[in-house]
Amino acid sequence: MVEDCLFCKIVHGEIPSEFLYEDEECVVFRDINPHAPVHLLIVPKRHIRSINDLEHGDASLVGRMFLVAKKMAEAENINKSGYKVLFNVEKGGGQVIFHLHLHLIGGWDRK
Repeated sequence: MVEDCLFCKIVHGEIPSEFLYEDEECVVFRDINPHAPVHLLIVPKRHIRSINDLEHGDASLVGRMFLVAKKMAEAENINKSGYKVLFNVEKGGGQVIFHLHLHLIGGWDRK
């Protein structure tokens, strides 16, 4: 855990948040500043600063994050209407919280 990391504090229960999903490697919660009707964050429990800090051994974690995104899209009923998954990388790429996280964004048309 990195002491000044917002997502580390959420993962470790220091900042209250409702987890929509949790397993041994990651948690899912709603973005507090949503850009769509459904905007979830898939966050690894282990602190990894950004995609630039991933190592070869992290491949299974990243794969798991995408599978969790798929599962959450189904749970939020946006799997058929469509959705986006997005990593922001570094400031120039829009990353604001420097703890790896995958955005699941959708719900504009839940038909």
